[in-house]
Amino acid sequence: MMASSSSYNSPCAACKFLRRKCLPCCVFAPYFPPEDPQKFINVHKIFGASNVTKLLNDVLPHQREDVVSSLAYEAEARVRDPVYGCVGVISFLQRQIDRLQKDLDAANADLIQMSSVQMVNPLQRGGTDHFYARRVGGGGTGFYQPFPSFPDYQYVNKQINRRTQ
Repeated sequence: MMASSSSYNSPCAACKFLRRKCLPCCVFAPYFPPEDPQKFINVHKIFGASNVTKLLNDVLPHQREDVVSSLAYEAEARVRDPVYGCVGVISFLQRQIDRLQKDLDAANADLIQMSSVQMVNPLQRGGTDHFYARRVGGGGTGFYQPFPSFPDYQYVNKQINRRTQ
């Protein structure tokens, strides 16, 4: 969003900081409003006013707002972290994404494991009560194994798809 400098009363933040008259054709005025002087101070400290002027004059007018936004972001990051700047922020966010992805993968694995819990019919196992177990093994040779959270039931290995004799 472009902010216009009121050239009648207050110079833009850049001209005020550089102690020069803010002219109507000032390249800084639309992007460094007098209400936010720290934005220009950071950009000037990291890139220098002359370099910023060259950058703004080298890009098309409709690209200038994005250029200033990028410069301001990088300058603020450099002021906060002089060694890494934006790279430090990006690295921190990447580590956070990696950690959250691992948490998500673990949660999905838990859901998959929970969805494999099946209610075993007591008539199939010869008992009179129900218990929770998970199917272990694949194909027609799998068996049900009780969950450790239900210690009342020891080994229950029910062959699936037994061959009839």
